[in-house]
Amino acid sequence: MSAVNADATRDVPAPGSQKPAQDPTGTSGADLLSRRSVQVALGAILPLCLLAAWQVLSSTGTFSFVQLPPPAAVATAGLDLIARGELWTHIGISVQRVLLGFVAGGALGIVLGSAVGLSRFAHAVSAPLIGAFRAVPSLAWVPLLLLWIGIGEDSKVTLIAIGAFFPVYTTVASSLRHVDVQLVEAARTFGYSGLRLLLTVQLPAVVPSVFSGLRLALAQAWLFLVAAELLASSMGLGYLLTDSQNNGRTDRLLLAIILLAVLGKVTDALLGLVEKRALKRWTA
Repeated sequence: MSAVNADATRDVPAPGSQKPAQDPTGTSGADLLSRRSVQVALGAILPLCLLAAWQVLSSTGTFSFVQLPPPAAVATAGLDLIARGELWTHIGISVQRVLLGFVAGGALGIVLGSAVGLSRFAHAVSAPLIGAFRAVPSLAWVPLLLLWIGIGEDSKVTLIAIGAFFPVYTTVASSLRHVDVQLVEAARTFGYSGLRLLLTVQLPAVVPSVFSGLRLALAQAWLFLVAAELLASSMGLGYLLTDSQNNGRTDRLLLAIILLAVLGKVTDALLGLVEKRALKRWTA
């Protein structure tokens, strides 16, 4: 009996020594989630559920056609605008305004953010005023820009640039104040100083923070677009949004909202690709 018990105890693994269960497919959950196809499939779940709920609510009479037209009606409105040759014009003008304002506001944010982040004097002089302007709502700038610049493209791009400026300025100024002092001193011993030190050492050290600010700025630029296209616009998605509201075209109004969401996501994804390339180059 003792021999039998000894054999039995040899077959039982000691506590804590069990091997992890092997996945019969040879792939773990983390490996599956890293696959692009799986990410796309998971990301499509909520939009499809939202689309299904939208169809149910509009078809069962929970909301009237004026309140919530079905998805097919919104798609028909889009096809009608395409047939008229108007939709691509609206999209193209809005994208152009956003990109121009984003580039102008982002560039100015990097310049002033760098100055404030690297200079205590510049921080003491300008940070309180810029912080106060940051709290001004977007629509508050509209009448002033109309008075100063007029109703042309310049006023619209300027308003979008204002919206894009503050996220970049804030993140750059804050991150540069926390760059490793030893890294900066080591660069100075090799003769780096001024603009060369900023572009070679300090900005590359805060690349992730800079791109976080840029992505926030891009989202803010799309938010400011609607306010910008209130400035006597006759084209653009913001104009399509307000014109549809005034004419009771809820189908076109929803179409404009969906297009703004899609374009915002696409531009953010493209900026994310630029961020990955920048991180590989400057943080490798």
